[in-house]
Amino acid sequence: MTNHQYVTLPPAQPLPEGVQILPETASHAEVIEALNAFSFGPGRFAKSAYKLRRNNPPVLAYNRVCMLNGRLIGAVCFSRIRIGPAPALLLGPLAVHPDFKNKGIGLALMRDGMAAAKAAGETLVVLVGDAPYYARAGFLPVPRGQMVMPGPVDYGRLLACEFVAGSLEQAHGPMRPDPRDS
Repeated sequence: MTNHQYVTLPPAQPLPEGVQILPETASHAEVIEALNAFSFGPGRFAKSAYKLRRNNPPVLAYNRVCMLNGRLIGAVCFSRIRIGPAPALLLGPLAVHPDFKNKGIGLALMRDGMAAAKAAGETLVVLVGDAPYYARAGFLPVPRGQMVMPGPVDYGRLLACEFVAGSLEQAHGPMRPDPRDS
């Protein structure tokens, strides 16, 4: 079996001058929604990952925004889910304004939010995304057939990052929202 344990990662590239990674607040919601609409379009609501987020409030304690001179240029969201009986976090959406892509902002947002989640005792994070990109944050493919999303998905893009060894092995079955204490 592949080892999915979270490891200490090498430092991310330096962020552009003036860029700040901050915890999300309720005041960011409207701008984040506009960034997600711009980045992913209306088709995002039909995706399986969005079905898990519907009526499932994000975990603001882990969500992060990227600001530059008072402008929100990136954001990452975490939502609570269950995979079978096991608790987990669903990472996404992760969006960075096109003018600021390929500058390390997405990775910095993920790492900061994941560090907060790990420090708070979370055990597992999953997402649907591009394996080579997310591997830089410690994500590896989930064994096929282990998890079932609520709708069509390319299971080759289902990735996980363990904060606690063995947490992935406990996560078997259908994914569903888990809006407890978000």
